[in-house]
Order: sequence, then structure tokens, then C-alpha cells
Amino acid sequence: MSSSNADSPSLQQPSAAGSEQPRSTDDAILDAAAGLIVHLGVRRTQLAEIARRAGVSRPTVYRRWPDVKAVIGALLTREILATLEGAALDVSDRETFVERVVEVAVRLRDHPVLGALLHSADADLFMEYVVERLGTSQRGLLEALRIGIEQGQANGSIRAGEPIELAAMVLLIAQSTVQSHRMVASVLPEAAWRCELARALNGYLAP
Repeated sequence: MSSSNADSPSLQQPSAAGSEQPRSTDDAILDAAAGLIVHLGVRRTQLAEIARRAGVSRPTVYRRWPDVKAVIGALLTREILATLEGAALDVSDRETFVERVVEVAVRLRDHPVLGALLHSADADLFMEYVVERLGTSQRGLLEALRIGIEQGQANGSIRAGEPIELAAMVLLIAQSTVQSHRMVASVLPEAAWRCELARALNGYLAP
């Protein structure tokens, strides 16, 4: 990222040596958008300011995405799919699979950009990209869940059924739990929230 992003929350990942990996122009633009969304909200995020903070020209952004809404869509896809990295849902037993699904749900719930969208006046955009359509990020989540479910079915720890259909229901259960987290936080503290989500998923998937 350019120095013009210094006041934005960085989503860069450190390399094995501890230094930041070099960022592409696309990532610089999406990182700038992320910082603006977290600090200002979607409705105050303008393409010109995204370009300025990314250290690029407006035509550079326009060549990639036609408007702010498209930039945000690409950002959400990037961040949701990145959340899956290292989750290793292709495990051999149901309980480990469920534990990792819960961990992914927590990462998504606590993600700064997703949280800023979900818990603000801009939640309608989050709903459009994450809830109301089956886009790239949702398909990525479904595929990871499908693979894990097939692994569990192979060793008998997950019940029979069409894997993609079971994956879709697991996604719906986890997604609705994430969306409603704040509503029940006063009566369902963090440890209980995780425990009950795992219980619901284990109950659904058990033979």
C-alpha cells in the first residue's frame, strides 16, 4: 500500500520473514476502500477518495471497477475468501469440522469491514452481497463446506445426504447466527454462543 493509506486499517498479511508482502494495485485499491468503509461507512466512501488513498488515479480504479458498489463487492469477496485460508475444513471427523466452521464464523463476525457493513445503516449492501445472492464468496464457502462434509461422510461421522445440500444448510445456520449475534449478546455470552452454534451444527450433521 502507498503511504496515503497510513491512516486506514491495514489488511496486509506479514510474510514468513515478518515483513509485509508487496501489494498489487488491486489490493491497494481494496485496502483503501476497506479503511474508508470502517472509518466513514459506505455512503461516505467515494471513488475519488479511494483512488487518493490507494495512491492511484481515478481512471486506474475505473479500469477495474465501474463504481464504488463494484469495489465493495470485490472487497467483500476478497475478505470472505481470505477468511477461509488456513481454516482446513477438509478434516476427517465431524466434531473437528464443526469446530473449524465455528472458528470461521467468529472470524467473519469479528472482521472489521464485514462488521462495519453489518452493523450500520449500510447493512442493506452487506445483505445484498452476502445474503441475497449466491456470489463468488458464497460459492467458495459452500465448496469448502462440501469438501469437509464429504470427508465426514466417508468415515461415518456425518450423516448421509447430498453434500452440497448439507453444506447449504450449514452455511445458513452459521450465517444467521453471525447476523443475529449482537441481538442476543446480553443473554448468550461469547463462550455460550460458540458452544450453542457448535451444538446446533453437530446435531444437524450427526448420523
